[in-house]
Parts: sequence; C-alpha cells; structure tokens
Amino acid sequence: MCAMNKRKKRVVITGGSRGIGAEAVRRFAARGAAVAFLYKNSYDAAVALSKETGALNIRCDVSDPEQARQAMAAAAEYFGGVCDVLICNAGLADVGLVTDLSTERWNEIINTNLNAAHYCAAPVLPDMISRQSGSIIIVSSGWGQVGASCEVAYSAAKAGLIGYTKALAKELGPSGIRVNCIAPGLIDTQMNESIDDFTLDEIVEGTPLCRMGRPADVVNAMEFLASDQSSFITGQVLGVNGGLIV
Repeated sequence: MCAMNKRKKRVVITGGSRGIGAEAVRRFAARGAAVAFLYKNSYDAAVALSKETGALNIRCDVSDPEQARQAMAAAAEYFGGVCDVLICNAGLADVGLVTDLSTERWNEIINTNLNAAHYCAAPVLPDMISRQSGSIIIVSSGWGQVGASCEVAYSAAKAGLIGYTKALAKELGPSGIRVNCIAPGLIDTQMNESIDDFTLDEIVEGTPLCRMGRPADVVNAMEFLASDQSSFITGQVLGVNGGLIV
C-alpha cells in the first residue's frame, strides 16, 4: 500500500475471487495488509487465491443481508477487529433489451450491485465511527455515470452506488471516515468476455488511450484511495476509463 501504518491494515474485498477483486487481493496482501475476501461461486479460484496470498476467503452471497452480516463478522473475527478498508467490488452484469428483463433478474442485478454495498458497509460502520477512521471504496461503473443501452438495470444500480457514495461521505466525514467511488470503463476481465469483438473494437476506438483497461489500473486507484495519501479526498468519483467518459 502507498502508505502503510506499522500495524497491518485490515482490508475486506467483496467479489474477490476473480478479475479486479482478485487483483486487489493480490496487491493488498503483497503490500503487507491482512486481507479477507468474499466470493459467491468461484470456489476453486477462491481457494487457490487464498493459498497464493494468505488471504482469508469467505463464501457469501452479498445480495443476502444476513449472509453479508455473517461474512463481515467472520472477517472481523479473523482480523481481531473490524476492517480499516472496505472495498465493495462485487458486481453482476447483464446485457439485453429492457423489454426482456424479468422482475426477478432486475431484482438480482440491483441487489448484487447496489444493495450489497450497503449490506456489507453497515456492519463495519459502528466500529469505524468509534475509531474515527476508515476508508470505504465503492466500485461503480462508467455506465453508472452515463448509462448504457441494453444495460438498464446494471446502469441504474451503478448510478445508485454513486449516490450512495456521495451521501455516505457527507454523513460519515465528521467521523473521520472517507467514502469514495471508482467508476471503471471497459476492463479486460471475465465479466466482459461475452461482449462481441465488434462492440469491443467500437469502445476501444472511442477511448482516447486506445486500449481496454487492466485490472491493475483499477487496483492502482483502490490502493491510492485506501492510503493516507488520499486523506483529504472523500465523496469523489474517480473514473478509470482511459478517457472514454470525461
């Protein structure tokens, strides 16, 4: 981490078994942090990542408030205290016409992308408030800033995370807790493997830096926002998008 304290920072990362989340687990563990990460389905990947990094893996459906509460309690027990840094990274994408979107799928996307951030943040807030410190990092999306055709539910959920970030930052600022948001553009992860080559090429052509992002690009921003170098930054939305959205 950019500026680690002598005591290990305690970091919880949701959606930590793959993609951006897995890269974050590797980075923070390599910097000497104590790391616990949540995952839902990728058991083999989670176990392998734990063996690689020493991080604790916790199986959890973060869209279920009780499971999220129990997972955060398990992380706190592992740390011997509640976390210093919470990274809400779990997400679920879906592409299709809004007229084909079922109520069940809408609720699943909203719950996983938006509600889960609150379900995971709420349990750590009392301790952060009592200690007058903490950093919460919310992973939204560029589509949460401008919307994406055929990704209405995803865009709505990610836009909600931006509002959640700004409101929570105002409420928790007097308690010394910082809340910031990262809005990635097109990142080369498994989540985007279903996008066809024509669409990928169009997005890259519209990106001033002329490439897809890498998970490490997003984790660089996470590392900064988790560190003391960003001690006067809260309530902000940091676009990691190569200039796609300005």
